[in-house]
Amino acid sequence: MDDPTRRRSGGRAARQALRLASHAEHVPFLTRKLAPFEVLGEEGLALIEHNADTILEEVGVEFRGDPEALWLLREAGADIDGQRVRFPRGMCRTIVQATAPREFTQYARNEARNVAIGGVHTVFAPNYGSPFVRDLDRGRRYGTLEDFRNLVKLTYASPYLHHSGGTVCEPVDVPVNKRHLDMVYSHIRYSDKPFMGSVTAPERARDTVEMARLTFGADYLEDHTVILSLINANSPLVWDSVMLGAARAYAEANQATLLTPFILAGAMAPVTAAGVCAQTLAEALAGMTFVQLVRPGAPVVLGSFASSMSMQSGAPTFGTPEPALVLYVMAALARRLGVPFRSGGSLCGSKIADAQAAYESAATLQPTVLGGVNFVLHAAGWLEGGLTVGYEKFILDADQCGMMAVFVNGVDMSANGQALDAIRTNEPGTHYLGSAHTLANFETAFYRSDVTDNNSFEQWQEDGSLDAAQRANVIWKKMLAEYEAPPIDAGVDEALLEFIARRKASMPDSEV
Repeated sequence: MDDPTRRRSGGRAARQALRLASHAEHVPFLTRKLAPFEVLGEEGLALIEHNADTILEEVGVEFRGDPEALWLLREAGADIDGQRVRFPRGMCRTIVQATAPREFTQYARNEARNVAIGGVHTVFAPNYGSPFVRDLDRGRRYGTLEDFRNLVKLTYASPYLHHSGGTVCEPVDVPVNKRHLDMVYSHIRYSDKPFMGSVTAPERARDTVEMARLTFGADYLEDHTVILSLINANSPLVWDSVMLGAARAYAEANQATLLTPFILAGAMAPVTAAGVCAQTLAEALAGMTFVQLVRPGAPVVLGSFASSMSMQSGAPTFGTPEPALVLYVMAALARRLGVPFRSGGSLCGSKIADAQAAYESAATLQPTVLGGVNFVLHAAGWLEGGLTVGYEKFILDADQCGMMAVFVNGVDMSANGQALDAIRTNEPGTHYLGSAHTLANFETAFYRSDVTDNNSFEQWQEDGSLDAAQRANVIWKKMLAEYEAPPIDAGVDEALLEFIARRKASMPDSEV
């Protein structure tokens, strides 16, 4: 990071080129020095835990279409009535706490990219699951495999995103039953960061495991977590056979799962924060219990994705205060349970990267960091309530993640941070611009954004009068133009491509 990136010389083209220079190739996952922000005390948290146990005991959770899951739960002591499973009070907590790890490492192809999930760590991953993509040049359109690869490459090149994610967009130009192969391969080939696996069918989860074995070695997975996968409850209070089958495939291979109730408050849970928290905890406990019964010790992450909704239209809303309160409470409940926590992101309902997108995303990302979320899905790119991932929004969000990486370090109380010597030697009424302390710290004193424009009005005009989204448009194009794929063993790559070709040839195209 050279000081000339802010000099006023060299003309418009030179200034643009300097502004687009990357901060660093890689910034490690966040290790928070700030204590997590709490909104409930012991009495309130204990009451929500009690209410979750009441839901599990009296109402129960349906495990649909999976007789093996029902058998496992019955053998563990649950009461089974058809597909309804009721758990004796405290049963789920006891099972999860007995074997689920408090934190774990997800290993990457490049060991320098390994991430710690849990504890005081925060890992940022990009958008997930959007069928549409958007950029300033072509507008909103269905995502393609090219878009998927582009977003994987941008994530790889973004120093403030620590994880490659999973379905960063849906490549709708590839049949549904085959696209998981291309997606997992793209994560492995075009990035060396950790990645997520497919969950849309149990056999697709097993394909992901097999591709990971080809990449890392068959025995490596037995004691190394290399896959993290999103397993969503079908709220309210249902785990279906697709999610259970995918969770089983990963647990059997000792790989990690995010057990996440996806709740639109008022539609899939009560409208109140305390009600949402109790139901979320009950659903997640039931899912984590199942995983621990499949394979004790398989890593699990308690997930919470809760949004409010417009009581006039029924549309989900983001950046509102109620989901932030849910996030803070659920983060505390996960810490009390002793498992990592997933939530948050840069969420918004805006259709484009505008002011609404900015303030709603900021109102989601700040509680994410303050609350102590361990794994952050949707940290970059989310638009339109998740229906769309935006290229420009991706760049703007990643920049905010970079700011959070500085913020979590808290206040520097070292001798250099206290700066007493600088104050002693600087005469009253004299500026600090040329002081030894300023010169020693100027490169790292403040976060430097690649997106914001802090130049004079005249310079901004000379540079084209670009707004933030237009500047982001230039940046993502430059990042893709300069992208270089990480190295991969030629034998591994050949084995992966052969596996993909064989699997695709074994089934007809299908959109199911």
